[in-house]
Formats: sequence, C-alpha cells, structure tokens
Amino acid sequence: MLDPRLGHLVAVARCGSFTAAAQAIGVTQSAVTKGVADLERQLGYSVFHRTARGALLTEKGSAFVERAARLLDDARELLDGSSNNDPYAGTLRIGVCPASLEWRLIAPLANLLSRHPNIRFEVSGSSFERMVQLLRNGAVDVAVGLDAAFSDWPDLRRDPMPELETTLFVRRGHPAIGAAPATIAELAQYDFVSPSDSRPFGAIIREIYESQGVEWRTRLHVIDYFPIVRRIVATSNAIGVVSLTHAASSWFQRDFCLLDHLVPFEPAHMCCATRARWDAKPAVRAFIGAVQADATAHLDHHDF
Repeated sequence: MLDPRLGHLVAVARCGSFTAAAQAIGVTQSAVTKGVADLERQLGYSVFHRTARGALLTEKGSAFVERAARLLDDARELLDGSSNNDPYAGTLRIGVCPASLEWRLIAPLANLLSRHPNIRFEVSGSSFERMVQLLRNGAVDVAVGLDAAFSDWPDLRRDPMPELETTLFVRRGHPAIGAAPATIAELAQYDFVSPSDSRPFGAIIREIYESQGVEWRTRLHVIDYFPIVRRIVATSNAIGVVSLTHAASSWFQRDFCLLDHLVPFEPAHMCCATRARWDAKPAVRAFIGAVQADATAHLDHHDF
C-alpha cells in the first residue's frame, strides 16, 4: 500500500489548509500536520508555504503533489477496476472558472450520463488562479474556462470548445441608453460587474477606466454568480457582462438592455484544460467530446 502521508499531503493541497484536509479525510489535524512535516523532512524541502490564510504549494511542492495525486488516483482506479469493468464508472471531477460558466455544462452532462449511467459528477466552481492549482495537483480531472486564462501554463493541454459570445448590459432606464448612445469613454463613470478580473474581461474593463484616468480598483466588482450580477445591475447604474445566450431569453429582455453597439468583447475562446503529462481517463475524454459537440446551448428562465 502507498505511504498514508501521501494522502495527507494531497488532501492539504486540494483543501487549501491542514484543518480542512483533516476534516476531509477523517483524521486529526495533528496527524496531518505531523505526516506532512515528516514527509518534508524526508524530501529535504518544503512542500507548502504556511500562511495565515492557509497552505500554498511551493514550486517543488507542486511538482511532487502532482505525482503523488497521480499515484493515489491510479491506485484507486486499479482497486475499483477489480470489481467494475466499466471504464467510465467512478467520479469525474470537473472544475469551472469562472463559476458563472456552469450553465455551459447542462446539456453535455445530461447527454454524458445518458450514455454512461455509472459515471458520477463532482462539479466545482472557483477563481481561475485557484482552479489552475486544483487542476495541476489532481483535485479536478478537467477544467472548463476561458482559453486565454489557461494559455500561460505550458503543462496544461487545452482542447477547444464552442466560443462564448458576450456583451455589456444595463437595466432599463439606465443613463447610458439615453437619446445619444454612450461611448466606451463615457462608461468609465459607472461601476462594472465582471465575472473575472483575469483575461479577457478584466483586461478590457481595466482599459476602459485607465483610458480616462480612473482607478479601476475603486469601481470594479468581481462576481461570477450571475443571479447576484443580475440583481446588482437591476438595482443600480452598474454595467454587467452577459452571454448572448442569456440575453436572448424573455426574462432578460423584459428588465435589461444591451450595450452591444459598443462591442468591447470579441467572442471568447473556451477550452477544456487537462494535465498534459497525464493520459486522460475515458470519462474525461468522453466529457470533452460531449462539450465540443454541444455547439449551441439554449436556456430559458427556468435555468436561473
């Protein structure tokens, strides 16, 4: 059997703290702390930076945790395979960043489950920075997100999926939809609500403010849960980002207006990201295929 300290190590990396790791694997915090410390002494380097906000992987630690997580996953699949001949059986851990993109998985997951009923889904949303860490240390099997955000990581493989078309929106009666159409420069006087402060949305919104000499940190909300975005935009002069799929629904057109004449966003390339050095298991390959096949996603108000 594998060294149990590896399980402690991977749990800390995935949970982000020693306390949360102990709760997740059902042991005491002191056992986790001692196990990780013993392993670090044996390795001769620190796997984690201990901070007041939790445990962060060091550069060497990240590489070690990747291998440890792979060993544990392989061992788990090997043992499971002795009693189940279905290569798709088990848990498929899917990350989404930003979390507001989870709606893109509605049809693909339903279709995948209909073809492989023994598969189990574990879907989690997070910030891009956190999701990369989870993907690289094996806490998620595949991550769905904006291709531009993942492109800086050469150890990740990116499989393309249908583009995301977005635009800006405001509440009906907003000052920006008066007699004279607003310009991009005029938008700098309003707050923005962005699903992410990383590329592509964050960079474009920051440029709107910086071009007018406005400090963007004082004006930008970063919220990736669309019902909250919708409420803030509906009750203030804030400007939000919406997908064209959402914008086509009747509930949206009743309460909101698009600023699509400005078109600050190009269609966003999206991808399914996996670890390049690890062979994707059948469930991951099937998931990527289902996402790529779902070229048109249609939602109604019941989906929100």
